[in-house]
Amino acid sequence: MSLWRETARAHGGAAAVLLGLMALSGLSEGFGLLLLVPILGVLAGAQEPTGLLGGWAAAPGIPLALAPLLAIFVALVALRSAVNFARAAAAFRLEARVTDGLRERAWDALLHCEWRRLSAMSQSATASLLITDIDRIGYGVNRILAAAATTFTMAGLALAALALSPPLALVAGAGAALVLLAYRRLRRRALALGEQTGAAYEAIHRHYGEGLRGMRIIRSFGREEEASERGRAALRGLRRSQMVYLRDFNLAQLVLQLGGALVLALATLVAVTRFGARLEQIVPLAALGARAVPLLGALQQQAQDIAHSRPAFTAARRLIEQAEAGRESATSDGGPAPRLRSALSVEGLSVRFAGRDAAALDGVTLQLPAGSLTLIGGASGSGKSTLADCLAGLVSPDEGMIAIDGAPLCGGMRAAWRSRVTYVQQEPLFFAGTIRENLRFADPAADEARMMAALERAAAGFVTALPERLETRIGEGGHEFSGGEKQRLALARALLREPDLLILDEPTSALDPANEAAIIAAIDALRGSLTIVILGHRDAFARIADQEAVLEQGHLVPLRSKAGDIAPRHVFP
Repeated sequence: MSLWRETARAHGGAAAVLLGLMALSGLSEGFGLLLLVPILGVLAGAQEPTGLLGGWAAAPGIPLALAPLLAIFVALVALRSAVNFARAAAAFRLEARVTDGLRERAWDALLHCEWRRLSAMSQSATASLLITDIDRIGYGVNRILAAAATTFTMAGLALAALALSPPLALVAGAGAALVLLAYRRLRRRALALGEQTGAAYEAIHRHYGEGLRGMRIIRSFGREEEASERGRAALRGLRRSQMVYLRDFNLAQLVLQLGGALVLALATLVAVTRFGARLEQIVPLAALGARAVPLLGALQQQAQDIAHSRPAFTAARRLIEQAEAGRESATSDGGPAPRLRSALSVEGLSVRFAGRDAAALDGVTLQLPAGSLTLIGGASGSGKSTLADCLAGLVSPDEGMIAIDGAPLCGGMRAAWRSRVTYVQQEPLFFAGTIRENLRFADPAADEARMMAALERAAAGFVTALPERLETRIGEGGHEFSGGEKQRLALARALLREPDLLILDEPTSALDPANEAAIIAAIDALRGSLTIVILGHRDAFARIADQEAVLEQGHLVPLRSKAGDIAPRHVFP
């Protein structure tokens, strides 16, 4: 099984120890049941050792009496309890290692995946995998370990049965194998239901994720009931697959228990009438059978659970392999990041995304002088964000080149260049915590003086008027602040990194005139100290921009420079 092979490969030592504990537990249970033979023999008045263990006990001179035999029995029970305690702890540690290892590996792969490949992945599917599917994998590992423990226990019982009556043990073993074989169809069905469950969880994550992000839209259009019904439909899909699985499981248990009871009754009848088994043999055989039947049911249940969780492991492995295959190159020489001192050049830049006929960018050429402010406009889907991702070193172009002071930005240098770039997205992202903690996300070593200076440059001086100043909790997503305040806090965080290139995506979108004016003034004051690229509307920033450009369907529709140092063919339309 692939999940067990992965577990054994990554954690072979822990798995070996656990299997050893399982084997010891199973053997101790088998020996305990075999010990019933000499105990019953003593109770029946036997003068000679009875059973295999009775002979072993008498060999070293242990008296054939009830007290020593019961003492051995108690010792076996104590041993098995201690072994099971250690086994449970080892199983938990192994399960945690597997699930935590997979989640950490998946997250690390996503963090280092090429931006183009990462942005093409389904966010809802990825979130569902990280949050839900890996927990399902953990449950699958738990079921594998439980199945292994059950198998070892049944092996111990089988050895005890062979010692009591080899013919009956072989017949019972063959019957158990046939039962498990007969349930193959249910295990295949569990695999299909596992795939349905994974799809249902993804649909739930997608619905509620979209709903939380679009709550304002839902309520402004009065679509609360429709959104609620979509949520109920997603939950119904999950519950349907779960109910079918539960029905299959309960039906299998019913048939298995009835069949096991029938086999146990027939085996007892044959043992007495055909083989002349004595009481001290019948009772242990009956105990073995009574113990084995529920174990057989548990093994069948565990096999179904494993099959049900297997699609989650397949999905996780596929995502990890996909993300790791697109892992971004590290900085090639370990040297310092390139510094922008003269110009950031874009020459014949073209970017194409899989599944799209038209190029996101097609032959874009422009020059961004160091310290300049460039405004890039265009309709949604025109290629503004793709161009910004290329300038930031997130996306590598298919054709053309980006150069920093004439040095091509390619290979591992893109990751190094990102340390000199900050990107303020249209909807600023904040983490739950204080203003200080969110600012330090840009520079963990920043002291309070630098933070206050960055806030001042970003026109975010309102922080000094807050009762707790930098210790003010910002709230999840920054909901404690207005849109304009969040934009200025995000700008301060960006400036704290002291970047060479600052990219602002629609920085005044949906802001009131006062906040818009404050942000424009703050950005205007930054000109000359760093290179700024603004993705946004011309009306808001045309007054302060050094040069402007418009993108249409991936093409640059020409560039205008107020200084007049751009080629004459670039005239703003």
